[in-house]
Amino acid sequence: MSTNSNNQLRSGQIAKQSGQYGVVGPRGGATGREVTVTKGEPMPPTPKPNMGFKLVDATKHGKR
Repeated sequence: MSTNSNNQLRSGQIAKQSGQYGVVGPRGGATGREVTVTKGEPMPPTPKPNMGFKLVDATKHGKR
């Protein structure tokens, strides 16, 4: 599995970065929904077929 040309992830693909992912429609438009996914975890199911996810806010890791 790979990302498509818009850097979108599909359901079941493994997140390469932790953060907030926006749910996008089949043509890449924002839906107003976001999910939080941890690096190494699979992306959740989308509300409808042919939707995907796009990273909108990466989690920042740092030492305290």
